Amino acid sequence: MLKENVAALLNEQVNKEFYSAYLYLDFANYYEDEGLKGFANWYRVQAQEERDHAMLMIQYLQNNDCKVTLEAIAKPDCVLNERMDPLKEGYKHEQYVTSLINNIYSAAYEERDFRTMQFLDWFVKEQGEEETNASDLIKKMELFGDDAKSLYMLDSELAGRVYAAPSLTL
Repeated sequence: MLKENVAALLNEQVNKEFYSAYLYLDFANYYEDEGLKGFANWYRVQAQEERDHAMLMIQYLQNNDCKVTLEAIAKPDCVLNERMDPLKEGYKHEQYVTSLINNIYSAAYEERDFRTMQFLDWFVKEQGEEETNASDLIKKMELFGDDAKSLYMLDSELAGRVYAAPSLTL
């Protein structure tokens, strides 16, 4: 059985992961309106990943006989005026999520909850990848975003992203 504080943090993280999916769908909608369907695709795939992260945490809680409590998901409140805004907000958000995962990991460590630490190892690695991807997108947009042909090529590249379900086993 998980310690109450670790289970509570995991329950909170479920909500944060669903919020992340909402946020990325908001970004996808912004780019769709801008006519950048590749960027929209990239963020729709990102939203799918976040939903799966929440589902993995729900399954982990259930596998450990913990009650799952779903809370209301806040509406994204980012102001998106320029093409770079979702990218910058996404990077900041990934850094925030990393801090949340690290906080849960710290709580599990304090409780000597090695099983939860092992479960979270995948998320720690995933967050490193998420931050790198978000940072790389910003760099690419800074390099190519002002040139129409380059922006077209970048948008085409992002349109090719497909969803791959996580390979974490519980």
